[in-house]
Amino acid sequence: MLRLLSRRTYATAAASSTSEGWLYVNSVFPVQLGRWDFRHYIGILREEHLLSLLQTRLEQLSSVYDFKPLELEPQRKDGGVFVRFSYSPSLSETLPDGGDPLSTLQSALNEEASKHGVLPTWMGVGSGKLWVVRGSPWKEDMNRFASPILKVAFEGPDIQEQVLYELCRPYGRIRDVSPPMPAPVGSLRSSTITYQHLHSATIARNVIHGLQVPSPSEPAVAKTRLRAQYEKPLQAHAIRDWMSSHPKIMLPIIVFLLGTLTYTIFDPIRALMVESKMLDRFDYRKFKFYRWLQSNALHFSNDVSTKVRPIDDSSSPEVWKERKAAQAALHAYLADTPTTIAFVHGPQGSGKTTMLEAVIRDSARNALVIDCRELLNTSTDSALVVGLAAQTGYWPIFTFLNSMNNLIDIASVGIIGQKAGLSSSLPEQLKQILEAVTHALNGVSSSHRSTIQKQLKATEELKLRRVQAAHRQQAILEGTWHDGRLDCVAGNGIMSELGVGDELFDGEMTEHIKRYEESMQKNKDEQEYLSRRQKTLTEVEAITTLPVVVIRNYAANFGSTTKEDLLVVLAQWAAKLVENHIAHVIVLSDNRENAKRLTKALPSKPLNSIALSDADASSSLSFVKQKLLDSGSDIGISAQDAQHIERLGGRASDLESLIHKVRNGMKVDEAVEDIISRGVAELQKNAFGEDNEDGKNLPWSRYQAWKVLKMLATVPEVGYYDMLVDFPFKGDETALRSMEHAELISISTKNGRPATIRPGKPVLRWVFERVVNDKYFQATQELAYNEKQILDAEAKIDKYEQELALLVDTMKKERRPWYSFHRSPCVERARSVGEKLAIAERKVSLLERKNVGFKRLLSKEV
Repeated sequence: MLRLLSRRTYATAAASSTSEGWLYVNSVFPVQLGRWDFRHYIGILREEHLLSLLQTRLEQLSSVYDFKPLELEPQRKDGGVFVRFSYSPSLSETLPDGGDPLSTLQSALNEEASKHGVLPTWMGVGSGKLWVVRGSPWKEDMNRFASPILKVAFEGPDIQEQVLYELCRPYGRIRDVSPPMPAPVGSLRSSTITYQHLHSATIARNVIHGLQVPSPSEPAVAKTRLRAQYEKPLQAHAIRDWMSSHPKIMLPIIVFLLGTLTYTIFDPIRALMVESKMLDRFDYRKFKFYRWLQSNALHFSNDVSTKVRPIDDSSSPEVWKERKAAQAALHAYLADTPTTIAFVHGPQGSGKTTMLEAVIRDSARNALVIDCRELLNTSTDSALVVGLAAQTGYWPIFTFLNSMNNLIDIASVGIIGQKAGLSSSLPEQLKQILEAVTHALNGVSSSHRSTIQKQLKATEELKLRRVQAAHRQQAILEGTWHDGRLDCVAGNGIMSELGVGDELFDGEMTEHIKRYEESMQKNKDEQEYLSRRQKTLTEVEAITTLPVVVIRNYAANFGSTTKEDLLVVLAQWAAKLVENHIAHVIVLSDNRENAKRLTKALPSKPLNSIALSDADASSSLSFVKQKLLDSGSDIGISAQDAQHIERLGGRASDLESLIHKVRNGMKVDEAVEDIISRGVAELQKNAFGEDNEDGKNLPWSRYQAWKVLKMLATVPEVGYYDMLVDFPFKGDETALRSMEHAELISISTKNGRPATIRPGKPVLRWVFERVVNDKYFQATQELAYNEKQILDAEAKIDKYEQELALLVDTMKKERRPWYSFHRSPCVERARSVGEKLAIAERKVSLLERKNVGFKRLLSKEV
């Protein structure tokens, strides 16, 4: 019984009178091309059978020079088997002078083997051959797999190409033999032999490895030992090395491939995700199963649960009449083809968002909302991109790729001297997202349009069938209707021939036929009318299928280039949408001046500007009454309560806060007082800071804030330039703009220029008055304000004194004739400077006396 061991032995050692050698039998196992090649498992499973069959075939060759197999060792990777054998040494005696005994033995063994049948192979077809090993067998199991290229290293003098070719040619056709290649110090020189077939290379490698070849110049002295190993057809790093050595070629190709991949695969997915977000395809509340579950299993909980029903502010004609015009303007804008942008502006808390939600809800349009405030509050560019993608439904997004592209660009500058162009700036990333959103908006419009066309077509077809049925019924009643089904019953008779039968056929037939023709013509006219009507309705409904894009909180962020880029890109995108009639665009902003970017992006057409202002006293009172009545808290508002409500003005946010407090049990006067008190605390923190260090970080000074509060606490509004030219602003418009941005004040315009300054919201007038009338807070602020004015006045006094000294010195040196009647210019200037000096001195004295009083008041407080 045969046994498989690490070295498979089938015979004992031969007698001392015989010689031994090695044979290599090819094609017994499959040649393993790599670790992934699973065919070698087939050879392992059939190994015992193949070796047993090979042993039998080799034992049949004993008649050739006493050939006897001694040992079989599989070389599975190369697909062959090493065979140690013995033979009679008398072989050399039968050869002529100069004959090669190993070649003679190999030929005799192959000839004898062909007489007894083919040698076994793993596939069962074909046959291998017996090759006498000229060198020494190298039996190894490393991960060096077969290749048609052999690298032959020389341990000794180089072998000429012709000698190497003649030595390796018997094992198969050779495509190329390279001359000996230079090698580093300590390495062997080598040549490369490329075979046409893989099996030829495997035979040559196992036969000639370790062969000693005599030197052509001194064959008896020096010999070269050959070391054969496989060389991979494509080196492991050849592609990588070529790519790294040709960056000017590869980098544009990589950019093109990445762009193609994004355009063909990810962009359609992203557009589909944006479209699905707008159409609520992933909203579980619209699934049929959820609706069934809600109507059948959840109706008890729905009945028990209490839900607050949204209140429509426009239900009463007296409630918020200022919002009626804005709603009408928005409805008119949405009912027409989009040619410009609707810019809705008004102070914060004036109800812009609530009004817009009501308009969109009434129009039943799909809306995409982009909130700029969330995007402007992001700290990094990547967070801004992710935020915009989340709001629009843009997915998938790979923000880490841009960081990698930046690194590649930095590396490419050092390699080729210029950027590879892989990284993209923030505006480019934003434009890429918005471009996908544009495709999605087109998809939403097309989806709605196809749905509406199907509904209109079904409706018109139903109307047409009803009209035809009515005509048929009338013809039946008049007896002029012919039922075609009777033709089948009548067969080939006269009824079938004439196409008439049971209908009227007398003297009145002419009149009935005339009526019938008129009816058919009327039916045809009705069909044409319905077709034209369907076409008109389709054109009208095409406008209602357009989606609505809402950009909220569109406002500038001072001192940030990144945020400026966002606002510019959104303005350009909005202009593109309305110019191409893709969607209606509505922009909400707190300030009219924020429309400058939109106007610049859409220079050919004016914006559809819609203004929202605070409600007047009567509208505010009606709004509060209506809200309290709807919530079941009708407490009855007296005339005194109405006066307290007037203090809040018409700002919707303050009125909502009042209503919430009254619902919770507070009286109207207590609620108004609580709102004003809270406003005082917020104003002191926002306008002056919690401490001196916090006040230094504000974009305005405490002196400027106190100046604004003191003037607006006494009058409803002040002139813009009256405030700007005087101390402490002195022409500093940035401070006033910053206060407007912080909603401390509001600046109204007239003829395109700033005109007046008012409190940021109506209740702030009372807040300003409360802060200014706080005598201790007033003392601290007036004291600091006066000290600042004293320093400025003393600086002027020093300058005036220096100028007077210079003028006096100049007048002493001045030479004027005694007959001159004109005063010296120095005298006139000295008089003017003296008057200014006196005014400054009186101002300093006055301010110092006031400061003494303020300090005395503060000392009493301590």
